[in-house]
Amino acid sequence: MELDVPTLLMMLVLTPVLIALAMVTVAWGERHEGLQFWAAGLGINALAYVFFGLRNDISPPISILLGNGLTSLALSYLLAAVLRFQRRALHWPMLLLPPLLLSFALLGLLDNFPLRVVVANLVLAGQTAAILQALYVRRSSTAGRGVALVMAGTALQLLVLLLRAGSGITGALLPQSFLQPGLLQNLTFLSTFAASLITSLGFVFMTKERADEANRRLAALDELTGVANRRSIIAALDRDVGRAIRTRESMAVMMVDIDHFKAVNDTHGHLAGDQVLRCVVDVIQHRIRAQDIVGRYGGEEFLVVLTDTSAQGAQQLAEQLRAAVEATHCTYTGASISVTVSVGVFGGRLEPGDSWDQLIHAADLALYRAKQGGRNRVELAQSLGRVTREGVTSSSPETYPPPLA
Repeated sequence: MELDVPTLLMMLVLTPVLIALAMVTVAWGERHEGLQFWAAGLGINALAYVFFGLRNDISPPISILLGNGLTSLALSYLLAAVLRFQRRALHWPMLLLPPLLLSFALLGLLDNFPLRVVVANLVLAGQTAAILQALYVRRSSTAGRGVALVMAGTALQLLVLLLRAGSGITGALLPQSFLQPGLLQNLTFLSTFAASLITSLGFVFMTKERADEANRRLAALDELTGVANRRSIIAALDRDVGRAIRTRESMAVMMVDIDHFKAVNDTHGHLAGDQVLRCVVDVIQHRIRAQDIVGRYGGEEFLVVLTDTSAQGAQQLAEQLRAAVEATHCTYTGASISVTVSVGVFGGRLEPGDSWDQLIHAADLALYRAKQGGRNRVELAQSLGRVTREGVTSSSPETYPPPLA
């Protein structure tokens, strides 16, 4: 099947331009995630095909030098877009070196068509491989499937460039064949068109997936301390309670409250209080396991969920945390601020019908006793407060804490 070369060239010019305009519109005024560089690369590549298409209407050397030079420059901008997305440093002299070297090399090879084809396609293949390598080494840190699309489109383009370089070596590509229909030219144009669509859509998906991931993190994390917020820590506790009931494994929770935190704010200021919160969180995070989770339950109170942990194990850990916080000096603008914590602990095996709020209530009762006992201490909950057959909880009514002043 013979395809109309002018039509293919028109597609290779108009499609990238339209995609680039859409990208610029989307990225206008937003955080620079590389979309602007990608759009610039598409626009430059479209301009390159304009010069390729004018091969019979302008001076051939101009068409050759500008067409290949701009194609190489476009790849440099696409690599810059990937590096910017990955928040890596951009070294523009290195990025702009391939287009300059290619232009000078082709200037000396204008009369040697086979070698010119080999050199041009190998340089372009090297730049394409650099894009693929940059994506591959950071693929695990890029959320979503957009990166897979970009890698697939880039690999397709790399394969065609290597095929064209091989055709220059074997003599399968003739000087007059660029604007004439043929298997290799059709393959080149169609693969370039497909690669442009696939990689561009993939890059847009990459930026969207990153934004979605950032929104999910903002919705799940406490902005000040970086740990789980109240909603997500309760969701994690609810999930772990269900699993503990199914597996008949022990689990524990700790309610950790900073003692006299209001006095810290009144004496040192609220920014110092924020630093104290972060300091205490850091102490907790360095002493719990990877499978455990800490979240800010409210104010200066933190909830720690410990999977597969007995009451005794949780109590020992709570005592270690209490001692560690007491020994830690939080610094703010040169001032050293010492704080202590009170900890309420519940641990044990759960039964069908137990719920996350019962665990929090039991740990809260223990925390209240720790506060009443003088603070800077750990108290273990005596029971979960399950409902008996008579409809009365196993916790005594007098153990329910009144509001703390």
